This record gives sequence, structure tokens and C-alpha cells, in this order.
Amino acid sequence: MDAAGPPDETLLEARRFTVVRRHERFPDGTSRVREVVLHPGSVVIVPLVAPDRVCLVEVVRAAVARVLLELPAGTLDREESLTDAARRELVEETGYRAGRIEAAGSFWMSPGILRERMHLFVAEQLTPGPQELEAGEQITTRIVAWDDAVAMCLDGRIDDAKTVAGILLVDARRRAGG
Repeated sequence: MDAAGPPDETLLEARRFTVVRRHERFPDGTSRVREVVLHPGSVVIVPLVAPDRVCLVEVVRAAVARVLLELPAGTLDREESLTDAARRELVEETGYRAGRIEAAGSFWMSPGILRERMHLFVAEQLTPGPQELEAGEQITTRIVAWDDAVAMCLDGRIDDAKTVAGILLVDARRRAGG
């Protein structure tokens, strides 16, 4: 694919993302038009309150009209390092402060339409404190045994993509000894 096509046409500018119309040109001379959501990226945190227990959050999600069980996460919407963003989101959504936080990978959320790279962190040595929710956020914490969280990802009780990816990725690394 040749990226040199007409410039993107902005269709919508929202608070946390922009929707553009993008023209793609291919080496064979064909082209197509796609609508793409441009997103600044985000962080997702696996907060281990103990080696065998994880703090999840129940979040009211308007887009799917239900409460989802998820890992804490948030948009990169200010000037800060990825680690600082992960620390901030952890405190905001759970109240926990991490004594140790480590990067554990990153992944594209839905690259067919969405340019959002999610950065995964594992937080340990947690100290509890009050949540610092943003206005309008409806988030409740829920401590779950690690093996139960993995089972919920596998049987569909947890069906949020970032949470399934984060828990299963960290679980695979833990089982492999790394």
C-alpha cells in the first residue's frame, strides 16, 4: 500500500478521538476510502493486590448498555509518561497506589477501524486509598482470585477485550516463569 494519497478529511473531532476519512492507494493503482478513528492510545493495568488476587472494576458502559467487569484503564489524554498514566489511572479507578509497576506489553485494540494502541502494566505492592473518579464515572472495585479471573475470561463472563488480553497475557507469562 502506498501511503501517499490525499490528506485525511476530518469528519468528527470529539474530546478523546477524531474520525477521519482516509484514502488508501495500492501499488496496483487501485484505491479505497476508509473511515478511521484516531485515538491517542491508552493504558491498562493488572493490579495484583496479592500474588493470587487481582482488583477488577465494574464499569457502566453506555456503548453496550451494561456493566462490564474490566481491568482499570484510561486514555492518554495529557502530557505524561506511560508509567505515570498507568499510576494515575490505577489511583483514579481503584484507589490503589503501586509500589511497583512494570510494562507488560502493548497491542492494537481494533486496527481495522481504530488507531488505539493499548499499553499493559502490572501493578504490585499496592497500598489502598480512596478512588479519584472523574466526574460522571461509575466504577466499583471487585477483588477476584487470579484463577477465577482467568476462568471468567475463558468462559465469557469477562468479555471486555482489553481485560481478556491483559489477564491471559499476564497469566501466560506467569506460567512460563516470566
